[in-house]
Amino acid sequence: YGYAQKLSEKRRAAAKKFEGEIEAQLNDLGMKGTTFRVDFNGAPSLEEFSSSVSPEGYDKVEFLLSPNKGEPLKPLAKIISGGEMSRFMLAIKNITAKIEKIPTMVFDEIDIGISGGMAQMVAVKLANVSKDYQCIVITHLPQICAMADANMLIAKSVVGERTETRLTVLDENGKTEEVARLMGGKNIGEYSRLHAKEMIDWAKNMKAGRG
Repeated sequence: YGYAQKLSEKRRAAAKKFEGEIEAQLNDLGMKGTTFRVDFNGAPSLEEFSSSVSPEGYDKVEFLLSPNKGEPLKPLAKIISGGEMSRFMLAIKNITAKIEKIPTMVFDEIDIGISGGMAQMVAVKLANVSKDYQCIVITHLPQICAMADANMLIAKSVVGERTETRLTVLDENGKTEEVARLMGGKNIGEYSRLHAKEMIDWAKNMKAGRG
């Protein structure tokens, strides 16, 4: 019982630090005002101990979240949206990247509801994670597209009576054109291309430690 109790104490101390780190990451990722808590069950009595302990101890843990200031904490798994979950996972991976050894991570819909400077911050966080993992990111944001090491365009078209989906690996010129298209729609001009190139160059400098 004593060993399990010591493990629980260490786990609870680590959870307090983890809560603060997650809230700071979520603040950077456009979820300002979010409250995150790690909720622990109570310690079992001596009579309950034999039926409630495992090699990992007796703790049962649940993540609680309040996305907006003043709202009550609720189980994260029940209230978080798809976009918020992607950002939450990105926040976790920015904290645990040096510990875990997961080879590939996929982020989908991470750009929902963000733009401008916040999109740039998400792109930077993804670049940080990609130092330790391969990251596959499905995005419509030029900031994230510009940050990628390799870009592939997925497009649908109707051929005859069938809809086809094609994947095209973009070279440097193709990447510039696509970033410009994401910024300005179909009307791509000289200034759109210059802005796209500037965004791509900034991303390269950031990844090289000069941004």
